[in-house]
Amino acid sequence: MPSPPPAKPTTERPVATLPPPPAPAPRDRASAQALLPAPDPALLETTPKGPLPIISGDGRQSWRVYARPFDRGPSGAATETSINELPGAVTLAFDPYTRRLGEWIELARAAGHEVVLSLPMEPTEYPRFDPGPHTLLTSLSPKENLERMDWVLSRVTGYVGITNMMGSRFTTSEANLVPVFDELKKRGLMFVDGRPSEQSVAANVAQSMSLPRVISDQNLDEEATREAIDRHLGALEAQAKRSGSALGVGFAYPVTLERIALWTKTLDQKGLILAPVTALAANGGQKGAQK
Repeated sequence: MPSPPPAKPTTERPVATLPPPPAPAPRDRASAQALLPAPDPALLETTPKGPLPIISGDGRQSWRVYARPFDRGPSGAATETSINELPGAVTLAFDPYTRRLGEWIELARAAGHEVVLSLPMEPTEYPRFDPGPHTLLTSLSPKENLERMDWVLSRVTGYVGITNMMGSRFTTSEANLVPVFDELKKRGLMFVDGRPSEQSVAANVAQSMSLPRVISDQNLDEEATREAIDRHLGALEAQAKRSGSALGVGFAYPVTLERIALWTKTLDQKGLILAPVTALAANGGQKGAQK
């Protein structure tokens, strides 16, 4: 039945399957992350006054290139809770920028969780809301977007597919989705569609290409309160009984993890079974229907 998940807090609901992007462990000055070497010759103009910063020929800017990477995702404690206290049938989604990513995925798989990677995709309000330096953009060529996706996919191994991180603009463009989905299909991966926009065509494009996919039926914690989450979990149950399966997505908020952990203990008495996302995809990707 449902597979609720959390992902990381951001203005737009990324998607994923259960607990989300793992988080970095606390760090002190000794463990500070080194920045990229400077200068980058492509960002400099030689003048009589000395080198001055410029925008590179490929559009890169100093304020982004030299910026300190920002650790996204919930706290290490939230990640550990997701891995250790939620049933193994709950699929976990991980942010590719997360430190200790390989370690978190290894721990999750050892605990019986399937994992998917969150693929950064362009939101409607980009660059005001920026999913990071490897975001797939509608302004880039298919080759450039595939190179960015390759970076994400090469970060770790052992995942069953990808889910969108943000993507309210990118998922409305069939022309941009087709090369991405074609590559996912060639690599034997599936797509978890968090439906970041009502105008998203991702589900239809995936279906037309026979890409294994699952579509979110409920965003569990847009309102992160016990009452709201419980209400969405109830709606998820009803959807599963009507359609035979349903998928819920959410963030690794403490309240979300608490409600899901309690809710999963009630499923047996309700005649429901918790299933990983691959089981839903194998079941026809929820009939490939776009809600």
